[in-house]
Amino acid sequence: MRFLNTTGGGRVKAFQGKNMVLVEDESGFDFPVLTTECVVVGESDSGLRSSQPPKEVVPEVKPVVVQPKPAQPKPVVVETPEGERLSVNLAYLPVDRKAMTQSGYEAWFINDSNYFLYFTYLSRQNNSWTSRYHGLIEPNTKIFIEEFGKEALNELENICIQMIAFKQNKPFGLKNALSVELRIDTVKFYKVHCFVENDYFDEDALIFPVVQHDIPEKQLLVNATELQEALLHQKQDTRRTPRPVKKSKTENPVVEIDLHINQLLDSTDGMSTGEMLNYQLNKFHEILKQYAGKKGQKIVFIHGKGEGVLRAAIEKELKTRYKSYIFQDASFQEYGFGATLVKIR
Repeated sequence: MRFLNTTGGGRVKAFQGKNMVLVEDESGFDFPVLTTECVVVGESDSGLRSSQPPKEVVPEVKPVVVQPKPAQPKPVVVETPEGERLSVNLAYLPVDRKAMTQSGYEAWFINDSNYFLYFTYLSRQNNSWTSRYHGLIEPNTKIFIEEFGKEALNELENICIQMIAFKQNKPFGLKNALSVELRIDTVKFYKVHCFVENDYFDEDALIFPVVQHDIPEKQLLVNATELQEALLHQKQDTRRTPRPVKKSKTENPVVEIDLHINQLLDSTDGMSTGEMLNYQLNKFHEILKQYAGKKGQKIVFIHGKGEGVLRAAIEKELKTRYKSYIFQDASFQEYGFGATLVKIR
């Protein structure tokens, strides 16, 4: 380039502001020059002067394209024919099966149905409920809900599951909102044989049904005050009245029979609740028949607390088919509330 009103020229090295450029002359010196004093000279027309000032070079700015985030894929729901009826279970697994006496436990919620479930897992102490977990579980899946130690077992004797079932983006059969209370026999957590093979885990687990085929599990829940009043006002059964017994020197030792189904059978696969109860009662009759001729023989039938179904069935049989036999609750110190003592007469 050349200067407009003076001799000389040079090469534009840089722009300084809108109206000033930095020109390098032949000696290598830099001079600030107004753009209005500069004339651009082309290679082929170095003798010509341009009447227009050089245009300011504006660097090209490429637009920034913001890519939208990819949409999250919707969960693929795999439905089964039997999944149209709600089936829900609680499962407990030992953290370390090889150290059962010290190990803590994992709790899992199992949704074996075609419905999404909003659910809350609660425990009760002193008539107050505490929420231990709440959330949403997808169809035909299981979800981890908590880990706890043996010191927390007393908090889990009374459990409640509340849930609402629905399907997404499709018609479905309406299910009632459910609130199911369970009484957990925490003694089972100490017994290895109570953790059994199952369809949901590779490891043995303690499984408690909550809902089976749309039918909630019904547990015997008795208010403590009502229970105390019932004990004070119940009609006394004379056969349970303690009586002095003259012990014989040759008295037979007490026979203990454990009627828990997992003690009688290696597996209960395919058996309904009614079939398991009949099997336990048949064992009860078999034992009484075996000792029918031994007068004075005492037999303790261990049936557990549970829902009280087996206990009630045993008492009904004793009152109808074995009226001559004496029966009462077995020693609380040895068996708690879970055994009945029968004496052959």
